[in-house]
Amino acid sequence: MSAQKPTIVLVHGAFADSSSWNGVVAKLQSHGYPVVAAGNPLRGLAGDSAYVRQLVSSVDGPVVLAGHSYGGSVVSSAAKGLDNVKALVFVAGFLPDEGESAVTLSGKFPGSTLGETLHPVPITLPDGSQVTDLYIEKSRFHQQFAADVPEETAAVMAATQRPVADAALAEGASAPAWKDVPSWVLVATEDRNIPAQAQTFMAERARATVVTVAASHAVSVSRPGEVARLIDEAAQATG
Repeated sequence: MSAQKPTIVLVHGAFADSSSWNGVVAKLQSHGYPVVAAGNPLRGLAGDSAYVRQLVSSVDGPVVLAGHSYGGSVVSSAAKGLDNVKALVFVAGFLPDEGESAVTLSGKFPGSTLGETLHPVPITLPDGSQVTDLYIEKSRFHQQFAADVPEETAAVMAATQRPVADAALAEGASAPAWKDVPSWVLVATEDRNIPAQAQTFMAERARATVVTVAASHAVSVSRPGEVARLIDEAAQATG
């Protein structure tokens, strides 16, 4: 009798939604993996992580937890102390140490052009408090976020992008799970959001297994096969 395949839980990052994993989901399901593509609230790192943690806790059996972009920060925090998380996979993502934010890490090395493409939208919440939602300007989304994705696809992604609260990107991380859980990292070498040098720095610091792919930040859309292969590798290595 074969061992139970782990459930793959996928967490998207800022300026994206769960559909950004569609190609990856299809490939993983074709190999018999149960898959959940979580809806990341994108409101604040502690709250987003608590949300994903509760979702992962509800899964029966082992889990491989994967995060893209800011979703990497979320999964690292969410997985801390969860015995059913057997591997972490970071896809063009952040692996923050305690106290580090997405903003500080993306600016640690030169190359990110994200800041100049952002469109801030002030929002008043029902309790009267104010936040600022960040979008990538639609006219610049293709080049900035998804340069290796067909223009028509990138236009849909731009229109359906989920905004992130600016405070979420500036919030410091809690103690990271990557210090305790085996980790795999996909470095997207053509990334204009998180410089490849920053991705490599974080991966090496975590002593992760690393693959490099010549792809944009939207590597889960443009190269789903390579993303799925890395997740499968992590699942098999820790199964």
